[in-house]
Amino acid sequence: MIDWMLPDMNGIEVTRRIRKEMGDEVPIILLTAYDWSDIEDEAKEAGITAFCSKPLFLSELRGCLHSIVESENVENTDSTKETEARHAGRILLAEDNEINQEIAAAILGDAGFTTEIAGNGQIALNMLKNSIPGYYQLVLMDVQMPVMDGYETTKAIRKLSNKKLSSIPILAMTANAFEEDKQQAIECGMNGHLSKPIDVDVLLATLDKILS
Repeated sequence: MIDWMLPDMNGIEVTRRIRKEMGDEVPIILLTAYDWSDIEDEAKEAGITAFCSKPLFLSELRGCLHSIVESENVENTDSTKETEARHAGRILLAEDNEINQEIAAAILGDAGFTTEIAGNGQIALNMLKNSIPGYYQLVLMDVQMPVMDGYETTKAIRKLSNKKLSSIPILAMTANAFEEDKQQAIECGMNGHLSKPIDVDVLLATLDKILS
C-alpha cells in the first residue's frame, strides 16, 4: 500500500521501481485523497493493482482487498465464503469508539449478523428496554464507556422487570485481560469476557458457544 503524495518520490514512481526490482507478483494499492481518474492510466501502466481513497474507511479498504483476492484466486474466495455468513440475527454492540464500532460491525456482518450500535451504556440500556424479547440475540458490551460503563449497564439490564430481556446474553469487551477483570464481569452478570483487540476466531467461537 503506497500513498500517492509522498515527499521525495510519488507513489507511481515508487511502484515503477518496485516492479523493476520485484516483478508483477505482489499487488500494489495506491492510496490517494484525490480523484484518481486523472492518473489512472499512468498508475496502471506503472503497475498499480488497485486504488483506495483517503481517509481510509474500513468498508472501502476491505472491498479493495477483497477485489484483489477475488481476481487472483477465485476458488479460494469461494471456499472462504462458505465459512462466512453462517449466522443470522441481531447483536447490540455497546461501544463508544467509532473505529472499534466499524471493525466489530464488519466482523459480525461477515459472520451473518446484523449489528445495531449504542455509543454508551445508557443508550444500550434504552435500546434494549424499548425492544421486544428476541429482537436482539446478544449484547457485546464495552466495559469503559461514558455516561454509563459496561458493568453498570449490565447490572441495570439484569434488573429489568421483563425476564426475557433481563436474561439476554452479555459479553464483556475490555483491553484489561486480568483475572480480576474477568471475575468482575461475571459478578456483574455477564456471560463471558473478550479481550481487546478482539480476536476474530475467539469472538466467533464464543458466539457459537453461547448462541447454540
